Amino acid sequence: MRAEVFLSAVLYVLASTLLSFSFASAKRDISLSHLPRRHSRLSASAKRSNADAAESSAERHESDTSRVGSNLNATWAQKIETRQFSSQNIVVAHHVVGFTANYGIGDWANDIALAQSKGIDAFALNFGPDNWEAVQISNAYIASITTTSSQFKLFLSFDMSSFPCQNPGDAAIIRQFINGYNGHPAQLVVDGRMVVSTFSGEGCMFGTGNVNQGWENTVKSGLPATYFIPAFFMNPDQFGNYPVADGMFNWNAAWPQGDFDIDFSVDQQWLNNLGGRGYMAGVSPWFFTHYSPQSFNKNWIYRSDDWLFAARWEEVIQNRGSVRFVQVETWNDYSESHYVGPIEGVQPGSQAWVDGFDHLGWLDLMKYYITAFKTGSYPPITKDRIFLWGRLYPAAANAPDPVAKPNNWQWTDDFLWAVVLLPSPGSVTLTCGPNSQTFSVSAGLSKLKLPFTTSCSVSSQIVRNGVTTVSFNPPGFNFNTNPPSYNFNAFVAASPA
Repeated sequence: MRAEVFLSAVLYVLASTLLSFSFASAKRDISLSHLPRRHSRLSASAKRSNADAAESSAERHESDTSRVGSNLNATWAQKIETRQFSSQNIVVAHHVVGFTANYGIGDWANDIALAQSKGIDAFALNFGPDNWEAVQISNAYIASITTTSSQFKLFLSFDMSSFPCQNPGDAAIIRQFINGYNGHPAQLVVDGRMVVSTFSGEGCMFGTGNVNQGWENTVKSGLPATYFIPAFFMNPDQFGNYPVADGMFNWNAAWPQGDFDIDFSVDQQWLNNLGGRGYMAGVSPWFFTHYSPQSFNKNWIYRSDDWLFAARWEEVIQNRGSVRFVQVETWNDYSESHYVGPIEGVQPGSQAWVDGFDHLGWLDLMKYYITAFKTGSYPPITKDRIFLWGRLYPAAANAPDPVAKPNNWQWTDDFLWAVVLLPSPGSVTLTCGPNSQTFSVSAGLSKLKLPFTTSCSVSSQIVRNGVTTVSFNPPGFNFNTNPPSYNFNAFVAASPA
């Protein structure tokens, strides 16, 4: 039996490798002009960066594969025998493959291990039609069955802002991917069906008379059973026209679409129109993008104030009986500032607002909420923790930036946002320059804030019975009233676990 499983593992490597070459061959006429999710074109320098990174990644692929191969009998065999998914409430994270041109199998394995350690169940692999992205999809699937994880899953999320979808032949590459990864031990399966998703695609007809038939021909007819849960951007009262969908992913529900706090009303509209089909709610900590009209012409914020990340998680937990899936937006979309994973991919010209703005502190906070979403109960708190975030510059201030102030800048206020986890009551002090406030805090999770009014450095303390249990002064968390640019990204910090 062990030999048979070992052989199966070897065959998966060979099949994945051949599959990636097959995809590349099938797409040899598609230009390398894809940048994921609503970016219509790459600059020449960005194209060169991705090409160079992809070449470097390919050079590492052989050494990564040989290193993996030495662990086949001890590791892969166990994975192929034991991978089953049982959680009713599932948490996935949106992983933009288009920003992974520099990845090797080891990089994917690191992301998978980190994500699973925080309670994430799967990556939604959002990708476009570039040849090298097919290779990275293969790398991700290989990595998923060579790590210590025995449960982490993956699924395909076709970026239909990049894939062509108007002609019948456009369906072929999508069907090839579905056939290629059906039955893979890392593939996310729900209700006995292979999960397939999209970003956009609500206008795709694939040469048929309507969108529903187009997708029926593309992801259902003549294929293994699929659980199709796309992110279609449409009025939910139209869902009845799309029986091809087994559920819907509400991307924009992650942020309030105006100058107000988030609530569950948009989710409820979708639920009311799904007729019992699956619902995937978007959850995100932030949104800021800052591209000029000469590049991607994306320059706006969504309101992320009032502890958006925490408030949104609390909403979906309260409604966990109707929200089967949560998709965290995102693991690595640097372009829109809502990454929660490490900054290690190829940035799409976003360095000006991403470099130096690590967001990993949100991952630890998310682990607390994920447990509650899956089990229905918040986990016990065993250690004092402080999570801090906020912008480093005043929203109304002017800056010497060639790119204009982002649209909707008036929707945000200048505050330090804090979430505190305490196993027993204590006092919490937030300080930035002359502003300092001490709060009496009960056991459990509390949300606190402090206004930013002057240039200052952030510090915080937890005191209990006269003893300071946490003194947290995150390096680099400095509010500056004279911004060098219009950077509305969040600086995030978490006290040690």
